[in-house]
Amino acid sequence: VQLQASGGGLVQAGGSLRLSCAASGRAFSRYVMGWFRQAPGKEREFVAAINWSGGVSYYSDYANSVKGRFTVSRDNAKNTVYLQMNSLKVEDTAVYYCALDTRYRGSVVRRSAVSYDYWGQGTLVTVSS
Repeated sequence: VQLQASGGGLVQAGGSLRLSCAASGRAFSRYVMGWFRQAPGKEREFVAAINWSGGVSYYSDYANSVKGRFTVSRDNAKNTVYLQMNSLKVEDTAVYYCALDTRYRGSVVRRSAVSYDYWGQGTLVTVSS
């Protein structure tokens, strides 16, 4: 499995970015896809994740720090997950990673990074004041 994240960049506070993560090498639709981030000197933290419940039903979860500003979505036909980030804050500055959880079979998502077994290379998001 390979995950390729893209879409990072430099943006002013209050602006928006959309991150993409394309997956290849494995059936994508049945697995949870997550986004994590790591700021300099800090541990990697959960941002958002999405599970597909079948049909047009999805389950998504967000860290409190991004709830209401970020939206995670997926296009199973394109094997791609997105993270739309609005109202960005300086504290959102970090390297953002997408990750795939192939072992979970439930209907929600897991927030722990150790639950995810495949990771993308990361894309840097810098929010300036």
